[in-house]
Amino acid sequence: MAVYDLEERTFIFARDCRLCEQSLKKTISNIEDGKQLIKASGSVGANYIEANEKLGDKDFIFRLKIARKEAKESSYWLRLLYALNNEVTTLKDLLNEAEELRKILSTIIKKNEDTN
Repeated sequence: MAVYDLEERTFIFARDCRLCEQSLKKTISNIEDGKQLIKASGSVGANYIEANEKLGDKDFIFRLKIARKEAKESSYWLRLLYALNNEVTTLKDLLNEAEELRKILSTIIKKNEDTN
C-alpha cells in the first residue's frame, strides 16, 4: 500500500536503506558506498521536513531542491551497490523508490515555481 504522507514515506525510505545496508556483505566498497547511501537517504526526508518549516517561498523551493538532489544521490549509491550485489533485490526496490521520490519532489518544485 502506497504511503501518501511524504514525511513518512521519506522516513521509511531512509529506514529501509539502513536495513538493506546492514544485510550486505562487509566488503570495502559496500561499507563505503553504504555510508554514502545512509547520509543521502536520510537527507531526503530531513530536507523535506525543513522545507515544510519554510521561512518563505524561496526557502521552501531551495529545501525541496536539496531533498531532490539527495534523492538523486541516493539513486547513484543504490545503483553502485546493486551493480555489485544484484542478488539483493531490495536494492532494486529502493532504487525505484529513490526515483519516485525524485519525481514527486520535482513535481512539487515545478508547481511552486510556476505559482511564484
